[in-house]
Amino acid sequence: MKLHIFEGFTDVLLEVFSALAPLAILFMFFQLFFLKLPIKRIIDIGIGFLLTFLGLSIFLQGVHIGFLPVGELMGQKLGSLPNKWILLPIGFIIGFFVVYAEPAVSVLINQVEKVSGGYIPGKILLYTLSIGVGLAIIAAFVRIFLGISLWYFIVPGYIIALIMVKFSSKTFTSIAFDSGGVATGPMTATFLLALFVGVASVTEGRDPLLDGFGMVALVALAPILSVLTLGTLFGRKEKKQNAANQARVKADHHDR
Repeated sequence: MKLHIFEGFTDVLLEVFSALAPLAILFMFFQLFFLKLPIKRIIDIGIGFLLTFLGLSIFLQGVHIGFLPVGELMGQKLGSLPNKWILLPIGFIIGFFVVYAEPAVSVLINQVEKVSGGYIPGKILLYTLSIGVGLAIIAAFVRIFLGISLWYFIVPGYIIALIMVKFSSKTFTSIAFDSGGVATGPMTATFLLALFVGVASVTEGRDPLLDGFGMVALVALAPILSVLTLGTLFGRKEKKQNAANQARVKADHHDR
């Protein structure tokens, strides 16, 4: 197969430019009337905009020539296997490790660990998100194989999430709903979406347009549930620790 690496790259450059231009104009407006940053800082920000422009352009070009085709081809080959249920463990592994490649996930866990002062370890949060996305991929495969409506996953899932909010701290609630959006980043929306469209296209009785999509909604829901579960576990740990501290204080006071 002949691969044209820069085919359509001009269109990608125009798309990225049109997306970043309003942000640049907004920054220039604030710089002129409010920020008044020194020239050196403006140069650094300009270099950042340039690197972002180049990085996004190259990434999206890679998506068009790499992620989308290979994801769809893998989906078609895996969907053609005699025993389709073997895809469940494969899907969990793919979902688990695709989180590691999400740039937004890396930003989230670093910010959470930094702001919490290490109280919420980044590794634990990363594993929690990975497990959640892995389980979401399994649910998406089951939905395709059995032809289950997306409503049977989404509605009960968000009802459970709203109930779990009552048993989780405000901190973990905020992180949970942010993680749902973070997990549905460019890796998920390119490689995995193409993978599921490929599986649906070779599964008998399934429509790629109806059954191949919906995976992103499940991926957005699963991290919310997994992080809220982590928040519930942390809450119990906090209660036990507070009870132990109170008992220790009372014991010290009694000895005195």
